[in-house]
Amino acid sequence: MTNPIAVLTVGRVGVDLYPEQSGVPLAEVRTFAKSLGGTATNVAVAAARLGRASAVLTKVGPDGFGPYVRSALESFGVSSSYVGTAPDLQTPVVFCALDPPEDPPLLFYRAPLAPDLSLTPEDVPWDLVADVPLLWLTGTGVSASPARETQRQILRHRSRRTHTVLDLDYRPMFWPDLPTARREIAWMLDHVTVAVGNRTEVEVAVGTSDPEEAAARLLSRGVDLAVVKKGSEGVLFATPSDSWTVPPHPVDVVCGLGAGDAFGGALAHGLLSDWPPDRIARYANVAGALVAARLACADAMPTAPEIEAHL
Repeated sequence: MTNPIAVLTVGRVGVDLYPEQSGVPLAEVRTFAKSLGGTATNVAVAAARLGRASAVLTKVGPDGFGPYVRSALESFGVSSSYVGTAPDLQTPVVFCALDPPEDPPLLFYRAPLAPDLSLTPEDVPWDLVADVPLLWLTGTGVSASPARETQRQILRHRSRRTHTVLDLDYRPMFWPDLPTARREIAWMLDHVTVAVGNRTEVEVAVGTSDPEEAAARLLSRGVDLAVVKKGSEGVLFATPSDSWTVPPHPVDVVCGLGAGDAFGGALAHGLLSDWPPDRIARYANVAGALVAARLACADAMPTAPEIEAHL
């Protein structure tokens, strides 16, 4: 990539397998379509689609899916320079059932440990972590060691620089129990400037699913911007001085997977553009809705003209 990296995401990468027969359980699916996936990866792709030079700090296995991940990233304009290889682990595969379409169940193959959770300090580009205009980390990234300790070191090294974003990204199957998830994710809040999550995720982080109260608790931890997704009720953006609830952008849902990541990429773009929070909220809402109306994650991320047309 010729431009300096503007967005560095840290965390999950994988290969998503989507049924090519709709309306049937996984047991009856005959063929699947392959797509790049993983929360941190999708956010980087979404930001790249909007013109931001992006990269992902993650790992894959030494299997045939590793070269696919690197090639797919580069095809989307995302640097694969920080995609390492975990020699004894396999690139994660995720089967995506499409029923219900709004919240499709996922079947993760990440045992015994996903490569992205094997990140160590030796894998980290420390100068980039300190200086990149926007750093994006996830709650999943502290669900296991050694990535847990590595993300903590990353946050300490970053020193709460502007645009240090935490995607709460709580998935219970990745955690031994809820108290552990709450403790580890809550620790991160004291080291980031932006926190984003849905009702379930903010309840894990700060102990309440009420959007307004959750936003207040997030702000009390020192973040500059709290974002609480309210589903069909829209999204709440809150700063220490004001708050906005932006209504959802209606679409016919094909697959809800990736919508939150498109929202995240648009959020990153808006933050780097220095837009006011209400404009970022409207823009990110549309980005997420467009992906919900499509099948797949990375492949479905919208371009700026597509988002502008729906605004």
